[in-house]
Amino acid sequence: MTFTKTTEQDSDYNNLENMSINEIVANINNEDKTVPLAVEKEIPQIEAIINQVVQKLKNGGRLFYIGSGTSGRLGILDASECPPTFGVSHELVIGLIAGGDKAIRKAVENAEDSTTQGWKDLESFNVSSKDIVIGIAASGTTPYVIHALKKCNDNNIITGCITCNKNSPLSLVSNFPIEVIVGPEFLTGSSRMKAGTAQKLVLNLITTTTMIQLGKVKGNKMVDMQLSNDKLVNRGVKMIMNELKVTQEKALDLLTKYKSVRESIKYGRN
Repeated sequence: MTFTKTTEQDSDYNNLENMSINEIVANINNEDKTVPLAVEKEIPQIEAIINQVVQKLKNGGRLFYIGSGTSGRLGILDASECPPTFGVSHELVIGLIAGGDKAIRKAVENAEDSTTQGWKDLESFNVSSKDIVIGIAASGTTPYVIHALKKCNDNNIITGCITCNKNSPLSLVSNFPIEVIVGPEFLTGSSRMKAGTAQKLVLNLITTTTMIQLGKVKGNKMVDMQLSNDKLVNRGVKMIMNELKVTQEKALDLLTKYKSVRESIKYGRN
């Protein structure tokens, strides 16, 4: 199989410094429009890995994301949004980044080049065959991620990946590879752009679909969301009002008592 690093190919645009603001923005936007179509081509592969994630989580396992740089940060972002959105434990979806938590804000030199640290980071969470690990790397060549997945394979842990190059080294060590081929970036090699957007879209698909399958959504509402601010409390009140056909005052009383939209609806019917 041929491996071509399309994420590093020269941009289809040149002399960017001579473009007007309008030209730059319009051209970047035109490139961005191609990303959802590239994701669409991978829906069968995305569905396959979601099936694995759902089964693992239903059986008490966890979902791990592991990446470096932008890819690692996107994994951490997606993992961190699951508890407030769906009311699940912070231990259910876990994001790991090369260089540790300090790398979320500032780049850590050479962290992504380690061939041992990725597995060590997973081991610190007692990763096991009950879990599933998804490596995220736009290039598909990040040693930190590749070698972590190799060790997962050695330990009978199901693996997947999200990458933006075809037949990359990362895909070759993944049980369920997702390859979203977005082509050259507007700014040559800047994979935080289209590649990053593609990864974010795929991550949204994975966790949102998984949580729906796990029963964390009712109708089209986030009935298990954490009520962590006034906006979310107000949203919860409206959900209860619509579901039970009660007044705002009654809905707020129920939410105050049960601290949960789901529980308020359940007991409000009695």
